Amino acid sequence: MKALMRFAMILAISQSAQAADTEAGKRLANTVCAACHGATGISVSDAVPNLAGQRARYVEAQLKFFKDGTRKEPGAVSRAAIMNAIASQLSVEEIANVAAYFESQPGAAPGTTSALLPNIATTKMAFPQDYKQSFTKYHTINFPAAKEVRYYYANTAALTAAKAGKPLPDGSILFAEVYSAKLDATNNPVTGADDFYVPDKLVRYTAMEREAGWGNDIPELLRNENWNYAIFTTAKQHQQGVNQAECLACHKPLSNVSYTFTLKQLSTAK
Repeated sequence: MKALMRFAMILAISQSAQAADTEAGKRLANTVCAACHGATGISVSDAVPNLAGQRARYVEAQLKFFKDGTRKEPGAVSRAAIMNAIASQLSVEEIANVAAYFESQPGAAPGTTSALLPNIATTKMAFPQDYKQSFTKYHTINFPAAKEVRYYYANTAALTAAKAGKPLPDGSILFAEVYSAKLDATNNPVTGADDFYVPDKLVRYTAMEREAGWGNDIPELLRNENWNYAIFTTAKQHQQGVNQAECLACHKPLSNVSYTFTLKQLSTAK
């Protein structure tokens, strides 16, 4: 049944492809798609597929599958989940246009990658050096698939707003320490008396911060108001190769909870 549904959708797409507006598709590709797939469909890394030269019918079909949820993967931060979030905001016409545009582009040579768009891919956030002294630790989460445990912190601006039931304002910072879990003899995480994994080694930090104007240069389909996101190494430096566009797309559906997964826990923090 699912195969028949996909086949029927692909057949329906053939008519819309002929009337597509490639210039409109180019504008969309240059703003939203370029952050990961490159402005002309030549991707930014080996982990992201090239779209240049792909048949419009194929690209259009995949975007529609992402839009209606037919194509998805488990996990909030999978690449399919990111595409679900982006495609859900596109109209049928926009999907047809961007698909036609990518088909019109010459295919990429093997190994070719596109330059990142700095206003989307690169974060403005700096490492909050004083978080241990000035932030409040408000939540802990086990991540079984990664065998990690994360400790979440928030600054005063975020904590005060959340406890008052208000959206998180400019000046808010949420921050997480990510530890690998201590493993037992069977390679399973050791759990403490509090039911959380016993931390072993610090592996990275993740963070999100919003400041006035930080969202101005980000296209609306990706913009999370004024939020920026970052991943830091244990040396407190930006982790190389991180594309903020993926973070923006992942958090985009969370506008009703200030674009964060842990607002409820923050609002009840002691």
